[in-house]
Amino acid sequence: MLTLLSPAKTLDFDTPPTTKTATQADFLDHSAALVDVLKPYSPDEVGALMKLSPALSELNVQRYHDWVLPFTADNAKAAVLAFKGDVYTGLEAETFSQKELEFSQQHLRILSGLYGLLRPLDLIQPYRLEMGTKLENPRGKNLYEFWGTIITDALNVELENHSSKTIVNLASNEYFKSVKHKQLNGELITPVFKDEKNGQYKIISFYAKKARGMMAAYIMQNGIDKAEDIKAFDVAGYRFSEEDSNADTWVFKRAEKDIPNA
Repeated sequence: MLTLLSPAKTLDFDTPPTTKTATQADFLDHSAALVDVLKPYSPDEVGALMKLSPALSELNVQRYHDWVLPFTADNAKAAVLAFKGDVYTGLEAETFSQKELEFSQQHLRILSGLYGLLRPLDLIQPYRLEMGTKLENPRGKNLYEFWGTIITDALNVELENHSSKTIVNLASNEYFKSVKHKQLNGELITPVFKDEKNGQYKIISFYAKKARGMMAAYIMQNGIDKAEDIKAFDVAGYRFSEEDSNADTWVFKRAEKDIPNA
């Protein structure tokens, strides 16, 4: 069983990593090709392309110019420890034991506009390149065309090594669109998180992002390798709702009384 997450815009390259174990991403040649496309861009062009402030535009232009192979412990950091933001606040990978990190390395994958598909301990350098960016490149007009079937093919190869041919999609729609889901050689399950507000259950983005991270942590820390076991997820007040779920969309609901500071 594989679990998919999105990356995060917010990065932390200052806090020392909690493990010295690190690996190299599989598609760095493709990443380097994208960086070559981005290096000629001016701050104004980057700002227009990604809708960034002048300060962030300058920062990311510098990042593209500083991006260099090979990746080492001195110039890069494990992806799951470098990404911050709501999903990774829920994941709390910095609290994982070495055993949990090793399980994650086999069962957790992070989709990325620049890196394609990352294992948790794959080293990355700082970047900003969301999957939905309409970056003209030699393979097409956006990153979905750039990655084509590369990500899907890689997931299928990995599924061959798993007894449970299931992908648990905890990524955002923007990122999961990079996966050709009809070409996946396995079952696809998408958990959905709904919170009660004024008597109605709805998806609230901030809570849903954090819940996706919490479910990923639940899977990794409990060594779950069968999708059915995810239904026992009961973190932070969420409960599986059989009546609201179907075969491939599993709904988890949280009552208003269980929402922090609600």
